[in-house]
Amino acid sequence: MNRLTEDNISGINHEGLSSNTPLKYLSASTIIGDAVQNKEGEHLGEIKDIMLDLLTGKIDYYVIEFGGFLGIGIKYFAIPFGSLTVDAEKFIFIFNQKKEVLEHAPGFDMEHWPDTNIHWDRVYDYWSFFS
Repeated sequence: MNRLTEDNISGINHEGLSSNTPLKYLSASTIIGDAVQNKEGEHLGEIKDIMLDLLTGKIDYYVIEFGGFLGIGIKYFAIPFGSLTVDAEKFIFIFNQKKEVLEHAPGFDMEHWPDTNIHWDRVYDYWSFFS
């Protein structure tokens, strides 16, 4: 029996802090608040929330908080799940878009959530253009 199998059966972690390598699972509480950058290292915001599809049980999209200063001018974006990747070494998420793209993307503020289905159709149409 290998060490990882033994750890899973016994509940005792012998592998240290990096036992989840290669990265396979993350809890929602460890994702919320994580930084989002592009490949150039520009800060694009942070993950504010995770939206689950209750019919499939899968993550549908992330809510990314972008911009603003002292709570003013903040925009929120629904970013499809498959559009973010994890940089496990830096503990960040990568969104392969330029900052200027987010500045012009359809977003919403937390006081005025859009009708989810209509907004979501717009979001998928918008981000599929960049794929």
